[in-house]
Amino acid sequence: MNHNSRRRFLADTLSALAGAALLPAIVTAEAKPAFAGASESARPNLKFPEQPRERIAIASYPFRKYVAGQKDPVGGQKIELKDFSAHVAEKFNIRKIEPWSDHFRSLDHKYLDQIRAGVEKAGGMVVNIAVDGEHSPYAADKAERDKSVAFGKQWIDVAAAVGSPSIRSNMPKPADSESDAQRASDSLSQVVEYGAKKNIVVNMENDNPVSEDPFFIVQVIDKVNNPWLHALPDFANSLVTGREDHAYQGVQTMFAHAYNICHVKALETNEQGKEFRVDMPKTFGFLGTAHYKGYCSMEFDSPGDPYKGTSELIETTLKYLS
Repeated sequence: MNHNSRRRFLADTLSALAGAALLPAIVTAEAKPAFAGASESARPNLKFPEQPRERIAIASYPFRKYVAGQKDPVGGQKIELKDFSAHVAEKFNIRKIEPWSDHFRSLDHKYLDQIRAGVEKAGGMVVNIAVDGEHSPYAADKAERDKSVAFGKQWIDVAAAVGSPSIRSNMPKPADSESDAQRASDSLSQVVEYGAKKNIVVNMENDNPVSEDPFFIVQVIDKVNNPWLHALPDFANSLVTGREDHAYQGVQTMFAHAYNICHVKALETNEQGKEFRVDMPKTFGFLGTAHYKGYCSMEFDSPGDPYKGTSELIETTLKYLS
């Protein structure tokens, strides 16, 4: 999701991904977390709509040129996050949104109350918050890991305040460590346990192809073994590695671990501008085979008009969900 981190892998990315150390274990698409010891009452129990259009949400990230962010002056010409639900209702006839953390000007309670009130006034809903942080949950430095945990808990509180059932927590690569599933699971367990107390699901996305490889994410989810931690499959992100079979197998495996949110894209581009197009029938097929009932968030992330691109994604999604 973070535009800079997503592009920051260049030539060394493919060689890093080629190493077997990144994939300590391959999890089949049919494998699901056992969640040993978790009773039904201890699991999230969201009620999802059945109508295809009601399952669609609009991510604010593609509209970062139009939605005010943390560094934009107050009172400018951009759309405030509290008005985004009303805006997408007008443009797309969809009221559910997935805000990006950088579009929150403040984490003050009064500001968060304004966002919740704006969404409710539009008859909308926040289905997830896409959170980007700088601290890695698997850094060798414990202080860095502790900051990652504190950051995750902070955004769980934000989700509870604005009425979101979940957050997407990212997993940036630290300077002092390669991917480490044990340290990542130890850190995320603390965040997820806090989320469970607040009735907030934590999701992990295949975003950065080095530190958020889909199979690594699934390995971490299995180690945490908590029904409040799930995968957020992104249709396109893993394709930019150029390893098509690996990417599709990874997305399929993530759908087997998904719960309430996925990101729909038709294509992704790398830093050189090369396009990687998604096989939409195949990827929506993974969604169907996994009996995924959650929301599909439109996250257009290509050159061009995000309004036109989002409209096309909505049409495609409605076709495959119907």
